[in-house]
Amino acid sequence: MKFGLFDHVEYGDRSLTTLFDERLQFAEAAEAAGIYCLHVAEHHATPLNMVPVPGVYLGAVARATKSMRLGPLVYLLPLYSPLRLIEEICMLDHLSHGRLDVGVGRGVSPYELKFHKVEHDQSRDIFIDAFKCVSAGLVTDSLTYKGEHYVYENVPIVLRPLQQPHPPFWYASSNEIGSTWGGEHGLHFVTLGPAATAKANIEAYKATLRKRGAPAQPKADFSGGAAIGVQRHIFIADTDAEAVRFGKPAMDRHLAHLNWLRVKHGQTGLTSRLNVPRGADFEACVADGTAVAGSPQTVRAELERQVKELGINYLLTYLFLGTMSLADALRSLELFSTEVMPHLAKL
Repeated sequence: MKFGLFDHVEYGDRSLTTLFDERLQFAEAAEAAGIYCLHVAEHHATPLNMVPVPGVYLGAVARATKSMRLGPLVYLLPLYSPLRLIEEICMLDHLSHGRLDVGVGRGVSPYELKFHKVEHDQSRDIFIDAFKCVSAGLVTDSLTYKGEHYVYENVPIVLRPLQQPHPPFWYASSNEIGSTWGGEHGLHFVTLGPAATAKANIEAYKATLRKRGAPAQPKADFSGGAAIGVQRHIFIADTDAEAVRFGKPAMDRHLAHLNWLRVKHGQTGLTSRLNVPRGADFEACVADGTAVAGSPQTVRAELERQVKELGINYLLTYLFLGTMSLADALRSLELFSTEVMPHLAKL
């Protein structure tokens, strides 16, 4: 069992300069705590995400750390020139000394896609075309590619990745269609949502990966060569009550940010959350297991149960979000790394 760290780098109550400085300090602490990889999201025009160009932020993380892997989860491929993204991936792979892991996806928000003149019902086809193009460009000195949306002819690829043949690809999905696609292509995989949803996605991924035979780029760090994980919001303190003290306002602010664009466009209520299953508030998220809060003993027992039920080898932790202070986040990380990780690592 390995442990990752996920972050939207969302807007809080402090200046952006302070936000970035705190997150870099937290990244250094996560590395020291034994976190395997830091993954950051990409979103646009929303307080949910203050690193809409994840490569810029990851360049800073790459130089602030030495051993922890890092990468986007995910790059929204329909919003990129494949050629420009090929070059960015290669730069980050060298800046990190070969520690880059590249998550790819289509984007879950139709509003964000439309801001960039991409229609949501066309984004899957664009994503698949872009993925094929980027994959081809990372393994050649001269890119010639002809697809429905992207065409290149004899473009010199001067920047090449440090990792060969290229940094590993990851895919994150909240539904069985995407999970199946991830397994078919042998990408490393993460899902989210309540246990029933997450388990269905994981089983869909595993079934198609078995048919494929092996991951496209096996990782020796994971049994079977593929990282198979679930994301969970985790709040740990010395007591259950203390974890709730900072966990509830943090989670409620985070949920408000997740729904911010939907509400701005008049979409509220249950229908606004159907594509990515999540509770309406902190209490609902604790009840469905997507948020875990309490003392180390409380958190360890719940996570042990979920790990065994879901059959995962990667726990993607979300430890710093919403209104949390750096001090609370660092204490939560400390307790997680010293009193929870050692027990889960044996599973």
